[in-house]
Amino acid sequence: MNLNDIREKIDTIDDQLVQLLTERMNTVAQVAQAKKETGKAIRDHARERDIINRVTERAGDELAPYMKNMFKTMFNLSCNYQAQKMGYTSELGEQLKEQLANPPAQKLPNRAIVACQGTEGAYAQQACEKMFEYPSILYFSSFNDVFNAVERGMCTYGILPLENSTAGSVTQVYDLMEQHHFHIVGACRLRIDHCLLRKKGAQGAVKKIVSHEQALRQCSNYLETLKDAQIEPMDNTAVAAEYVANSTDDSVAVIASASCADIYNLQIEQDNISNVQNNFTRFICIARNMQCYPNAGKVSIMFNLPHAPGALNDIISRLSLAGVNLTKLESRPIPGREFEFRFFFDFEADIHDPALVDLICELQNRTEHFVFLGAYAEH
Repeated sequence: MNLNDIREKIDTIDDQLVQLLTERMNTVAQVAQAKKETGKAIRDHARERDIINRVTERAGDELAPYMKNMFKTMFNLSCNYQAQKMGYTSELGEQLKEQLANPPAQKLPNRAIVACQGTEGAYAQQACEKMFEYPSILYFSSFNDVFNAVERGMCTYGILPLENSTAGSVTQVYDLMEQHHFHIVGACRLRIDHCLLRKKGAQGAVKKIVSHEQALRQCSNYLETLKDAQIEPMDNTAVAAEYVANSTDDSVAVIASASCADIYNLQIEQDNISNVQNNFTRFICIARNMQCYPNAGKVSIMFNLPHAPGALNDIISRLSLAGVNLTKLESRPIPGREFEFRFFFDFEADIHDPALVDLICELQNRTEHFVFLGAYAEH
């Protein structure tokens, strides 16, 4: 047989596969209805294992691995189809539908009372002014205080750093997300330009450098050139700049933004000291209540998964099947539960699409401790 004849034979086989797969999925829909009526779980790992053992034995040793992978893929498709057919509803789904039926204004307001961690000159302040044209900023000493201020109604909004393109995620903020009730209503990416600052007129070697631990990691290459300098983490870059300004020790310096030089009357000893020039931090804006603005194009969710094979893959494959572009996957250990994790997903999707609301309801029913963090625009 020549190549064309072989391809024609494959086309015939493919047509048969389409017919059989269609028949199988139609039968799967009947299974979904039966499970919905009886309350049985979608996934049956014991049955899947029995099927794989049976078909791989029939396929023979050479093709057994390929047959296993094909059937595992088919099981994922079948489970996703069952979940879709079950038509999950939830209180969250009703809240989303109500929010979308009565949306807030077109965007975040120009004026608002906003909580930020640190003090004047902090990068959080710059992110705040990027998202709000006329903010009234209240500064707090910790990320936890920012969450508390929003949760208790002291401030309408709060600004928090979530991840940096060089140093990675701000794990403290991710851990605090589990402890507070809030919604993400906006986000922005802020370019970070770190400088080494010290008191005006200071001379001699720098013996001590203070800054936030993230800033120190983002400038690790530069710090290696100052091997004799002591490194001391502080709560915030601007707080560290204020510390240097008030210090009587001229040998202490700070890694902070150039704006801190003007605010705290410091001199720029060295600029552009980040490991990479394209250094960005992603900040989120949180509020106590859900606010899904019309231009919301990103969704964030948080959930736990059972400690079982394929649990995470089931969720990822469901998002892929829905055509959702997953942009972030973060995992954090669950305190008190050995080798179990909480997952944070960011993905691009239109929250105003009814199919997406149905998908979120489905994911809520298929996961443990599901939390809808928010739908928002990112600039």
